[in-house]
Amino acid sequence: MNKMSETANRASDNVAELRTKAKDDQIAAFLEMRLLELSPGYAKVAIRLKPKYQNFHGVIFGGIIMALADQAFAYASNSLVYPSVASQFNTHFIAGAEVNDELTAECRVLKSGRRVGISEIAITNQNGKLIAKATGTTIPLAEPSC
Repeated sequence: MNKMSETANRASDNVAELRTKAKDDQIAAFLEMRLLELSPGYAKVAIRLKPKYQNFHGVIFGGIIMALADQAFAYASNSLVYPSVASQFNTHFIAGAEVNDELTAECRVLKSGRRVGISEIAITNQNGKLIAKATGTTIPLAEPSC
């Protein structure tokens, strides 16, 4: 088997493992997030916004939107060859979200290297309106032996 095939197989194994882990993900269950799609370097996660997600101003708490983005980021960045942890995460809030909105976070890994990974996350509502944009940087936990 060549190195490229080994890498593709490892990524496929990671996706399968993450799908299993997602079923027992406690923070996702607590916030009622759902993993919709997962493939190497890509994840899509959704949440229906509830009244309990409002802050004292009566608007959706930004941390809920960030948690959704972070969840997609975690799945996408760990679906490739190197398991990784976040070292940086940045969110730009672009538009407000409302109770009962269905938000979707789509994460795409832009770079996955031996020292750093870079991802971009778009959070949209059920009408396709851009609610927030996030970027994240990861550091691999270990380099797999090939």
